[in-house]
Amino acid sequence: ARDLLIQVGLADRLTHKSTELSGGQMQRVAIARALANKPEIILADEPTGNLDSKSGAEIARMLDGLNDEGKTIIIVTHDPTLAQLAKRIISLKDGEIVDDRIS
Repeated sequence: ARDLLIQVGLADRLTHKSTELSGGQMQRVAIARALANKPEIILADEPTGNLDSKSGAEIARMLDGLNDEGKTIIIVTHDPTLAQLAKRIISLKDGEIVDDRIS
């Protein structure tokens, strides 16, 4: 667990309680938990939804880095900036696919 927290940039927060962490830091803890079982695919539902723009950008960079390491990342988001990082974007409206493109 320690190595995963270090990997997601929380080396300086190892002994902190969750109430002492920012929203972005708690999101990184969630990513570390997701990585604990070494998954090939990571599902991220609105990973930047409740974060300020700086923390959101940090999470986006982290997910992009995990993808560079060979992980498949599936993201559900309303954030067009985050979506633009994707290699493939599937847009839905009213439960139906309205666009499917490689970026």
